[in-house]
Amino acid sequence: MLNTIKKNMRQLRYLTTWISVFLMAVSLLSLSVNGLNLGLDFTGGMVTEVKVAPSLTNQQLLKTLKPELGDTTSVTASGEAGRWVIRYSAPEGGDVQANVVDILTPISTQVEVVSNSIVGAQVGQELFEQGGLALLISTLAILGYLCFRFEWRLASGALMALIHDVVLVLGFFAATQMEFNLTVFAAILAILGYSLNDSIIIADRIRELLVSKQDWPTSKINDQAIMTTFSRTMVTSGTTLITVSALWLLGGSALAGFSTAMFIGVLSGTWSSISIGTILPEWLKIEPKHYLPVEVDSAP
Repeated sequence: MLNTIKKNMRQLRYLTTWISVFLMAVSLLSLSVNGLNLGLDFTGGMVTEVKVAPSLTNQQLLKTLKPELGDTTSVTASGEAGRWVIRYSAPEGGDVQANVVDILTPISTQVEVVSNSIVGAQVGQELFEQGGLALLISTLAILGYLCFRFEWRLASGALMALIHDVVLVLGFFAATQMEFNLTVFAAILAILGYSLNDSIIIADRIRELLVSKQDWPTSKINDQAIMTTFSRTMVTSGTTLITVSALWLLGGSALAGFSTAMFIGVLSGTWSSISIGTILPEWLKIEPKHYLPVEVDSAP
């Protein structure tokens, strides 16, 4: 199997690159059309978890709750039959817990409020702004590191791979309208570090081969760089995916967004480092001369 992968590595790199371009276009379209379903961490509002009759469905609850709590109300299952998480804008006043109980009593013989929390709109706006600032600072820091570590052609490949991973995760959340909250944002920051690490290892190997194998074409150097790091990439990605899958299956609704974002990010980070991270420098005509020492004229 390894020999087959070696033989078809270049075709695989180009194929996955075009798949990545297509997925990025779809993700950007989804973001522009749907936008992100920002959670209450960013918008402010109420989160109430209730236990009602197990026979009630999501649609029945929404039909009853929306006329009273507003059209932004959402209802999601909370792991067991009859247990739901209700998200809605904070009311002007009154006892919120009593309101939910009163609204649901006509359609359920059992209504129990398990938990109730509120996030102010001002706090949510500050979190959104601070989160965007954190993403900007981390991106600029990564850009500065790449410019220092690699020649701009290799650095551009690693940077584009990072952008690809973030866009794919955001596009997925825009398309599915899953809640985008602070845990998902934390996952995006983690994805940046994960993808960067993988891209740097491959780019470092490419740089070494450009110097040691100056008579090789760039495409062959890229193929060889990927193959020499392939086992390390698969072991790292595989163990990370096992951990993330455990969070996905056993973490419950509280970690659903985080584990989903991490799962997508690890997968896309692995193939973007192999495809975009190597194809873009190749398209930009990177050559051994870009890493050879500059000859200094010693003539007086």
